[in-house]
Amino acid sequence: MTLTYIFHSGFAITGEGYTVIIDYFMDAPDNQNRMIVHDIFLKRPGKIYVLSTHSHHDHFNKEILKWKAIRPDIVYILSNDILKRLKTPKDAAIYLKKLETYQDETIKVQAFGSTDIGGSFLIELDGKRIFHAGDLNNWHWKDESTKEEIERAESDYFTELSLLAESVPELDLAMFPVDIRMVTDYMLGAEQFVDRIPTKVFSPMHFGEDYASAAAFTNYGKKKDVQVIRWSHRGESFEL
Repeated sequence: MTLTYIFHSGFAITGEGYTVIIDYFMDAPDNQNRMIVHDIFLKRPGKIYVLSTHSHHDHFNKEILKWKAIRPDIVYILSNDILKRLKTPKDAAIYLKKLETYQDETIKVQAFGSTDIGGSFLIELDGKRIFHAGDLNNWHWKDESTKEEIERAESDYFTELSLLAESVPELDLAMFPVDIRMVTDYMLGAEQFVDRIPTKVFSPMHFGEDYASAAAFTNYGKKKDVQVIRWSHRGESFEL
């Protein structure tokens, strides 16, 4: 199984007979200047799944619905807020509300909550448990938020985190925001995540191309025996 960083919170998971593209925002070139989604992943043999955790423009690009013309076999699994907010066609996708599940013989996807809009996805694939957080995080700006705002943000986050922890004893892979725009405590939500849920491999996301700030989480990962992927460029892959 291979994890490829596309951009921001967008990833592809590939293996024998399947391709899963999550939270596509924009494409990325490989070292041969091919676009990895359009020129490679959409042409891979086997089943293809396209997932979006919520309707924010940096997690959902309407372009993905046009891919059906290229790959009629695509299965779209989208958060229900995309249907409600963006009025996408009801028959275009499988829409999941919180705690709803899609499952076939290859993949299982269960929607969990978020501390922003939409949700997050727990994915079971090839015998591995994989989590994509969407915009689930302990979102607060310590340098400008009030004490009450910080406490409320943390309480909301712990509520969603506890629900996930009750459903999964450990994760093989977690993709989770490490966003330097929060400035102070920008890694706090990620730290609390691996504190609460044993995680083998952790992939930072939601950092754009600020690879150094994302890589800084490696130090905390070592303390918790978590392997943190140190992404260095778009289109980079990691073997799980």
